Amino acid sequence: MTQRNILCRRLGSVALLVAMLATFRPLHVSAQAPTPGLDLFAGLSFNFRDVYYYRQYDFLVNLTPGFRWTMGHDWQLTGQVYVPLVNQYGNYGNGLKVNNFALSKELRLGGLYAKATAGLFSLNRYGLDLKLFLPLADWFALEAQGGYVGWLYTDTYWRITKPDRFLGTVGGDIYLSKWNTQLRGVAGLYLYRDFGAEAEAMRHFNHTTVSVYGRWSDTYGYDAGFKVIVMLPPYHRTRRVVNFRPASNFRIAYTVMAELTGNRIYKTDPEENERDGWFSRHFLSWGSHTMYPDFIINQKTTEE
Repeated sequence: MTQRNILCRRLGSVALLVAMLATFRPLHVSAQAPTPGLDLFAGLSFNFRDVYYYRQYDFLVNLTPGFRWTMGHDWQLTGQVYVPLVNQYGNYGNGLKVNNFALSKELRLGGLYAKATAGLFSLNRYGLDLKLFLPLADWFALEAQGGYVGWLYTDTYWRITKPDRFLGTVGGDIYLSKWNTQLRGVAGLYLYRDFGAEAEAMRHFNHTTVSVYGRWSDTYGYDAGFKVIVMLPPYHRTRRVVNFRPASNFRIAYTVMAELTGNRIYKTDPEENERDGWFSRHFLSWGSHTMYPDFIINQKTTEE
């Protein structure tokens, strides 16, 4: 049996253990669920790299309009396109690109929180994805993610392949509420069929999260960097049936070895970020979701 087969079996055993631990008590959910409605939003995707000797930086800046249809009972339909504004990345960044179109459902099984998603994800992937999160205490939780995806290019011309790739990670999170600090470590099989591990330390401030991370891939070696996530104003919002707003956050990540593609995994939600995690605040109260909320929402009904 090869080393990779052994590791796959071990990852499967850990995932089974996570499911068995679902009988642990759930955390209290205190935030109010949003009323059904449609959010239309837009933001910016800012990318830069430093890989050529003859030019210090290449920039790729996209306008990122999208939508989020909250359908009730924790169902959501999301979509997003990338419109290039500045492109020094060559053909990769040319043309209008569909970055997300996906249907998702959040659900709870005892103490186990799950999010199932189907559709088009980032990094030109489409397929099925399942995320699991198991809080064992206010300060410690287990997590797992698995996906089955294929390629779908939507930029210059459309191309699609059959789903042919499994990926999955398992890990744990520690949250130190006194300092609003989160420590995260995961390992598994990534998008480009490399095995690897990641460790990240996040410090959550008011409306901002800053993190440093390191990672290892059996194919691409070691890498490190930092991330900054800024939640965008206005922080007091009135929610109606149709809502126009900026994107919830602006995220920038710096990687020391910008040309490496190890430890890559897609995003299933156009506003997914490390500060919020995978789940809605009203659905799971853990980690940064126990802090004062970034957005104060006034739910406005049609009767008002």
